[in-house]
Amino acid sequence: MGSKNKLKRFKENETFSNVYQPKREELVSANYELKGQWRNKVFNNSNPIVLELGCGKGEYSVALAQKYPNKNFIGIDIKGARFWRGAKTAIKENIPNVAFLRTQIELIEYAFAENEVDEIWITFPDPQIKYKRTKHRMTNTTFLGKYRKVLKPEGVVNLKTDSEFMHGYTLGLLHGAGHEVLYANHDVYKQEGSPDEVTAIQTFYESQYLEQNKPITYIRFKIN
Repeated sequence: MGSKNKLKRFKENETFSNVYQPKREELVSANYELKGQWRNKVFNNSNPIVLELGCGKGEYSVALAQKYPNKNFIGIDIKGARFWRGAKTAIKENIPNVAFLRTQIELIEYAFAENEVDEIWITFPDPQIKYKRTKHRMTNTTFLGKYRKVLKPEGVVNLKTDSEFMHGYTLGLLHGAGHEVLYANHDVYKQEGSPDEVTAIQTFYESQYLEQNKPITYIRFKIN
């Protein structure tokens, strides 16, 4: 994407009522006005809150919002030019139960209050295979600790990935730390009885992976 196009999207994001772009300082000062207030101030309801971390173009968040009108969805990504597409679609199609937050995933505990979130989706994250990149892996112990802070005690995390490495790493870590694995599958599209929200909604990249016959893996778990 050219820099001109990016600038145009950044500008347009500023006009979207469903996009929130707090500065880092605003979040870490612990004064972020929406922390603990997403239901009241953004969605005007008391429905469950579901986050999609690293939401990319935002198409998964938008599709989930259409499928589950009684839940609130928030797509989070640091790259606003990407989720511009999802935000624009949601406005165009009048989907009120989805919003987008531009921030880094590691700041999640500053953006949401304890027990404010019901569910988390992590869709096709970079597996960060090199050992030096382990700290950026989105299911490492540090990130799980952050998710635990914002999730309700019964809250769940969904990991959907095309990376066997990420799937295996996460499963091993969850079992080793005594977390509760509710469902795990190495190839959700080949397995009968896979959860509907896992197979009914596909991201742009996911449909490409499927065309290449790449297995899509899935884990649903609780952090103890």
